[in-house]
Amino acid sequence: MGIFQLFSKDKQETLDKGLAKTKSNVFAKLSRAVAGKSKVDDEVLDNLEEVLVTSDVGIDTTLRIIDRIEKRVARDKYINTAELNAILKEEIAALLAENNKETEADFEAALTKKPYVIMVVGVNGVGKTTTIGKLAYQFKKAGKKVYLGAADTFRAAAVEQLVIWGERVGVPVVKQQMGSDPASVAFDTLTSATSNDADVVIIDTAGRLHNKVNLMNELTKIKNVMQKVVPDAPHEVLLVLDGSTGQNAFEQAKQFTKATHVTALAITKLDGTAKGGVVIGISDQFHIPVRYIGLGEKMEDLQLFDREQFVETLFEQQ
Repeated sequence: MGIFQLFSKDKQETLDKGLAKTKSNVFAKLSRAVAGKSKVDDEVLDNLEEVLVTSDVGIDTTLRIIDRIEKRVARDKYINTAELNAILKEEIAALLAENNKETEADFEAALTKKPYVIMVVGVNGVGKTTTIGKLAYQFKKAGKKVYLGAADTFRAAAVEQLVIWGERVGVPVVKQQMGSDPASVAFDTLTSATSNDADVVIIDTAGRLHNKVNLMNELTKIKNVMQKVVPDAPHEVLLVLDGSTGQNAFEQAKQFTKATHVTALAITKLDGTAKGGVVIGISDQFHIPVRYIGLGEKMEDLQLFDREQFVETLFEQQ
């Protein structure tokens, strides 16, 4: 069973529910932006700019979207406000496509590496451990043998939480004493995983941002030690961001991308927020594929990010 069939169960319904707050927020603002207007003029564009910025798309990305729409208005001369929704949808989808060139086939191919090693990074409180648990569940359901490594050894709660997830999902968790060297935990995890013919290994890491140099050194050390067991590990460095924090998620992405080479993003907690626009901005600004989005508490509520479906759902007329 391919990983993609698995992630798509009840996908549209979860996406509709998960983006409901963002959607109603964006639509309420959009309808105000075009109220009483029949065509897209400078005032409508100014209003649209404000809608996007206040929907947490971010200033730089907003300006890029406005620029694209201005070019279309200039080219097509008369564009009425009724068409604006469709144009917004097209331009945002095109923007996301430029930054997310990875296809499902690319990801499927990457998963043939054995074991496929994912190193998960992100500050505490963003849903990092929960995301790892949900990923382990999805991979296991797809018939993969999964191992988890509790390398966030600075917080007892992080290790305990991972152990609970391991028990819930039914996958082994490798851990050591509190305060142990995180690289040593990663080494043990990969050693156990390879000797037991595991398909996927997910390593949790400490989420402290107080000192970028320390963070960089620690993550580099974990990578180097893992490579003694699996030479091309990690195959994926997944940064988990809390979508409900809006612009703060941008700041975290900036810090982590400076500290280590992030290859994919998971944006969580989108169901409880009207700040879903942050997905568009982060994808555009950091040129890193958004791999997963979190849309609720249930195991199935972590979905593979489908940019076209996301934009379609966000701008679908209510």
